[in-house]
Amino acid sequence: MTLLVFVFLALLFLGMPVAFAIGLAGFVFIYASPDIPIAITVQRIVAQTQNFTLLAIPLFIFAGNLMNSSGITQRLVELSRVLVGHLPGSLAQVSVIMSTLMGGVSGSANADAVMECRILGPEMIKQGYSRGYGAAVNGLTALITCTIPPSMGFVIYGSVGEVSIGRLFVGGVIPGFMMMAFFMFTVHVTSKRRGYMPITDRPPTFGEVFRALRDNVWALIFPFILIAGIRFGVFTPSESGAFAAAYAVFVGMVIYREMTLKTLWETAKQTLVDVGVLMLILGLSGTFGYAIVFGRIPQTIAELLLGLTSDRNMLLIMIIILLVIAGMFVETGVIALLLTPVFIPVITRLGIDPVHFGVVMMTTVTAGIMTPPVGVALYSTSEIMGCSPQETAREAVPFYIMLLIIVMILVFFPQLVLFLPNLVFG
Repeated sequence: MTLLVFVFLALLFLGMPVAFAIGLAGFVFIYASPDIPIAITVQRIVAQTQNFTLLAIPLFIFAGNLMNSSGITQRLVELSRVLVGHLPGSLAQVSVIMSTLMGGVSGSANADAVMECRILGPEMIKQGYSRGYGAAVNGLTALITCTIPPSMGFVIYGSVGEVSIGRLFVGGVIPGFMMMAFFMFTVHVTSKRRGYMPITDRPPTFGEVFRALRDNVWALIFPFILIAGIRFGVFTPSESGAFAAAYAVFVGMVIYREMTLKTLWETAKQTLVDVGVLMLILGLSGTFGYAIVFGRIPQTIAELLLGLTSDRNMLLIMIIILLVIAGMFVETGVIALLLTPVFIPVITRLGIDPVHFGVVMMTTVTAGIMTPPVGVALYSTSEIMGCSPQETAREAVPFYIMLLIIVMILVFFPQLVLFLPNLVFG
């Protein structure tokens, strides 16, 4: 166990890409263990890619990219402007609403943060928003995208931890809308203090809202079709990714008629790059995961944590602290792959529902994309908005605090997560 962790952290410290740090740490552990044949390393890499449930991830990545090139994203921006254009800090409010709507069609917080900075950033700067504030809002509100279904984080957690992905999808609905409401409140308070004005001088009329909803009906009904399809057995969670991609192509080519064969081809090429990066991490994590199990790390950590407390809420708070620290240094998907099998035995021994824990865990670790020193979205949004990551992190403090409050509410009130899954799935 010590060798595995030491090699992994040492390689990260030396600047090695996380995928190779994971793979080499697992390889060194297996090589140094006389009881494990070295051929296990290759076998585990191959076996990791044969998980049928994980097939949903590249398909949802493809679907998210298709949504952006099919005309859906731009229409969602216009809907958001209509709904909240009359509020203080309306462009920042558009970012909150946009992330909530994109959660139903994308599932990638990184992609959402970058997309919103490119679309809303120039107008924010023109209207006097500080660059750091714009980067912070677009980055932090993008976290909603990974809680509203479909969420790729839930797919990874569910497949690794053998937890119902359908229940996880539905369990993220109420927390996702909670995040929307709390972030809208944060934007309202901070924008009024800074004097960020609305972009329209009156609330929308019923006719304007109706027309905006009508133009976006194909995007808005998608998550409901997805959940209903999984609930009634029309398709599995893996197959739902294929449905999402086909749905985006249908809407882009047949309904909106904005997607051409050339656009489809360019989107497919971009998706190949995105999926290649992710699958390299997934494959190489196979050796690391095998080393974790062989070294009895889950059992050791379970005994350690349960020796400290038997209170469910205190245990969850300790795990959240560990996840926040991990999220500052390691990518979200990697944490889900590596730590899900570690914590599942711990929480089940205290009777904590894995769906409840999964929503809390993924909401917590996804925040790592906007925390220094390794937050991917922190650097991406800062670069696009033309400010330093330090400025973005300072401006993001009210949103960090609000996110912590949301996570604590979910810890102490698990029915906020479990009510809908129990209602839908029984």
